[in-house]
Amino acid sequence: MTDMEPYSTGDTALLLVDLLNDFLDEEGKLAQRIGPMLEKTDLIVHLGRLIKGARAARLKVFYVPHGLHEHSFDDVKHVHPRWQWAMENKLFWKGEWGADFFEAFAPLEGDVIISRHRTFDSFVNTDMIQKLRENKLEKVVLAGLTSHTCVESAGRHALEEGFHVTFLTDAVAEFTEAAQKAAIELSYPTFGHEVTTIDQFLAAIEPVIA
Repeated sequence: MTDMEPYSTGDTALLLVDLLNDFLDEEGKLAQRIGPMLEKTDLIVHLGRLIKGARAARLKVFYVPHGLHEHSFDDVKHVHPRWQWAMENKLFWKGEWGADFFEAFAPLEGDVIISRHRTFDSFVNTDMIQKLRENKLEKVVLAGLTSHTCVESAGRHALEEGFHVTFLTDAVAEFTEAAQKAAIELSYPTFGHEVTTIDQFLAAIEPVIA
């Protein structure tokens, strides 16, 4: 998109959704399922460029991880089949390697780590809103996994809470080309104030003038 309003380092957060071993590492439990699309989108290379650029600009970086354990859905009567499968296969399992952050993108001192979400929406049953408000942030920029589920859900909820929402089309991936296309071409323009690329976003960051 053109004529974007600037992103101030004082009011903008980059939300990195589910950059975990089970997704991104070749030994992860979802590697075979999502691997072809990670390769097709060159996601790991793109995320590396995004994170490096955001840190260089001194933008606030939020890590938004999944996390499950044996009691994750004790209070849910109707557990969705996808989460039944996730529980059976111990995806993103608390205390296990698969739930750890992918080493190349590990958080650094000063980053914010949000409490783990159990389903798609990382604003539900987490400290996301609290941490955004504490840091006086008004804009959220979404990247990570997966395009049509957790990334989209975070953007939808952020919009409902009154945040300015940006989706980065080359910083996300899905399990299938159809889901990737649906997210980028249909959902993101519907729920995002901006739908843009990594390079366009980084070029629009402006530092806070003291």
